[in-house]
Amino acid sequence: MDKTVADLATAVAGIEDGMTVMIGGFGGAGSPIELIHALIDRYRATGHPTGLTVVNNNAGNGHVGLAALIEAGMVRKLICSFPRSADPVVFTDRYLASQIELELVPQGTLAERIRAGGAGIPAFYTPTSYGTDLAEGKPVAEFDGRPYVQERWLKADVALVKAEQADPHGNLTYRAAARNFAPLMCMAAANTIVQARQVVAAGAIDPETVVTPGIFVQTVVEVSDPHQEEVLNRADAAYPLEA
Repeated sequence: MDKTVADLATAVAGIEDGMTVMIGGFGGAGSPIELIHALIDRYRATGHPTGLTVVNNNAGNGHVGLAALIEAGMVRKLICSFPRSADPVVFTDRYLASQIELELVPQGTLAERIRAGGAGIPAFYTPTSYGTDLAEGKPVAEFDGRPYVQERWLKADVALVKAEQADPHGNLTYRAAARNFAPLMCMAAANTIVQARQVVAAGAIDPETVVTPGIFVQTVVEVSDPHQEEVLNRADAAYPLEA
């Protein structure tokens, strides 16, 4: 039942080429920077994993975190709702050079597709995107006189998320807006890997405050002093970070 591991390298060791990886975060809020950087370290040491499909709200900023993952050439396709954020130069350059695919999904639809994946719902209907390029080729049905577009669930091989507290069983709490997509992604992934600011003893988290139950988590690693994406970008940091 103890799902904790000693270090970040061990946490990401099982991620393989071609996997679909959900990464929590809304911009920098809740972004598991250390897990992402550990995955880059593994790629630089071994050449793996590569050809990843990444599901995230945005396309990364600057040259750290998700942007650094893309810059390393590890991402084949990005599924996101907001590819143009504060400083998306890495994704933009690669996309214009046809080096990465993009599947653009409206933000609410993205969240619901992930939730549907975790709930075992293969498809649902939404009015969002009807009549736009994003609905091209998708089934349309009419309900109560209004057209709705069919959207499919999103599931993943792996989810990388950032939590505030975790216990050895994988029960999680989050800090404020850092929660965002993480609980949905934990449910939609076959293997959830969590970096937690604090790992506490079993029973130390009030059950009433648990957001993600441990049944949806496979691996926990403690990162007591995590980086914040916006702070790194204000310092013009790039991964690998200077000591």
